[in-house]
Amino acid sequence: CLTQFNSASLNRHMSQAYNSIVGGGPAGRGGFVEVLAAQQSPTNPEWFQGTADAVRQYLWLFQAAERDGIENYLILSGDHLYRMDYSEFVERHVASGADITVSALPCDEKRASAFGLMKIDDTGRIFEFAEKPQGEALKNMQVDTTVLGLDEARAQEMPYIASMGIYVFKTSAMIDLLTKHFPNANDFGSEVIPGANAMGMNIQAFLFDGYWEDIGTIEAFYKSNLALCESGDKLNFSFYDHEFPIYTMSRFLPPSKMIDCEINDSVIGDGCVIRHGSRVSNSVVGLRSLIGSNCVIEDALIMGSDYYETMDECELLPGCMPIGLGNGTTVRKCIIDKNARIGHNCQIINKDNVQEANREKEGYIIKDGIVVIIKDSVIPDGTVI
Repeated sequence: CLTQFNSASLNRHMSQAYNSIVGGGPAGRGGFVEVLAAQQSPTNPEWFQGTADAVRQYLWLFQAAERDGIENYLILSGDHLYRMDYSEFVERHVASGADITVSALPCDEKRASAFGLMKIDDTGRIFEFAEKPQGEALKNMQVDTTVLGLDEARAQEMPYIASMGIYVFKTSAMIDLLTKHFPNANDFGSEVIPGANAMGMNIQAFLFDGYWEDIGTIEAFYKSNLALCESGDKLNFSFYDHEFPIYTMSRFLPPSKMIDCEINDSVIGDGCVIRHGSRVSNSVVGLRSLIGSNCVIEDALIMGSDYYETMDECELLPGCMPIGLGNGTTVRKCIIDKNARIGHNCQIINKDNVQEANREKEGYIIKDGIVVIIKDSVIPDGTVI
């Protein structure tokens, strides 16, 4: 796991959640995650500049694995939400004899212009790339997606394939590309793989016809989280799949407590307290969240708290404002990061419909019209945003 900016909490979560549950725990399967953080050195003074550069900076590790007989590498992105059986992906790569296999998402014309698109021949081999094409250039990227296994009806609806940014590389090909052919390239998707295609390497497409979302922006992250509140036919991604479970860290928290309140179409994490008169609608409320009385929470992502706080600890702060939401507070279309302290009778509703604002000193920013309360922020009583 190659990590970049401010990754301490991610590193801790990965090691504690994955390694203890999937790896060495009582029900472990022998897997593990090793975090390789970005670093600076006399020979490499820069942080990771992109996906290819991140792999190159740790190439000595991959070269050592090649000497131990590792023939292929699966390269994944950390800001996507999907559920995939990687064994099918790797098996297809090996069977086709490809140097590189790219996971491809079928899409219609409306969605296609937002992605890097690919064209394939009748064997599934990629021979052309286009980054977010428009107009006639977009129409020229239509392909027969039945070649990859899509049925006739779906192929008519979705005549484009987009790169998901997920790859299987033959080890020798990856090392040669990063060291000999493209030693200064920073990105796999826009530089290394199109360059490998121009060199004549065998690059294959692998169809993934399931839910996939890139959550690399505030808006996408917000919408993907709130989509978990959907039900029935509207629910595109679910945690409740016993064959492909989503693992997390065991925290041994008490069940959540709702006291004379109203909750609709929402997800409530462990260890929360929601007090009387409050209304929660179409929202995700994270673990250890404390919601005061007569609050209104609509279309909100509340990420919760890392810890419970005693009154003695709270009194060390000026005004003793506790973690969570104070009485009578309204939050709408916002993200509240962990350990935020929001006072009584606040309104976090983007009253003026601002699309972009940087108010970090005041404890919040606005991105794509979504208010984001920064981690550990203190929002005083009566604040209106």
